[in-house]
Amino acid sequence: MFTGIVEDTGTVRERTETEDGLRLRIAVDGFDDLHHGQSISVSGVCLTVEEYDDDDAEDWFEVFLASETVAKTYLGDIREGDPVNVERAMPADGRFDGHVVQGHVDTVTEVTAIERVGEDWRFTFSIPEGHEDYLVDKGSVTLDGISLTVAEKRGEEFDVAIIPTTYELTTLSEKAVGDPVHLEVDVIAKYVENMIDGYA
Repeated sequence: MFTGIVEDTGTVRERTETEDGLRLRIAVDGFDDLHHGQSISVSGVCLTVEEYDDDDAEDWFEVFLASETVAKTYLGDIREGDPVNVERAMPADGRFDGHVVQGHVDTVTEVTAIERVGEDWRFTFSIPEGHEDYLVDKGSVTLDGISLTVAEKRGEEFDVAIIPTTYELTTLSEKAVGDPVHLEVDVIAKYVENMIDGYA
């Protein structure tokens, strides 16, 4: 499980396509507890560390994306040099600062508008078909692995307010209108829907 509090912005150093999927090597800073089999969120996608090195001047880890993951995310289009948001799984005794994030991307949305509001930023995203009911005003949402709050939902779009720290420490500062973003809705909403489905 993750919390959506991004620890670092990693950089894709190597990208290797195979018959079964895609392998990425990602450089990070100060990840001194990497280990084989570790769950790690890469821009909101839960992946498994296969190889790693935390002894060199630059720490790095490798993950493999199966063909289904490549098809359902935009990581298949990522290139060497691109930045990604990185978060290690939450330890059992860790502080819970975000919300429950599984790293199971529901779909890919896109940025439809970006506006500077004082020192903050306001990002607008399209609402993918079939996900309207999972987004509510002041509800939690995960975008590229970042725990955020829906500031306003209207029609086929929703807004989130981005504070300077989030803007500077995540890949949102690299986004432009039309760019893809991984969307994971609040899993609690899914459980509630499932429980009441039989009563409707």
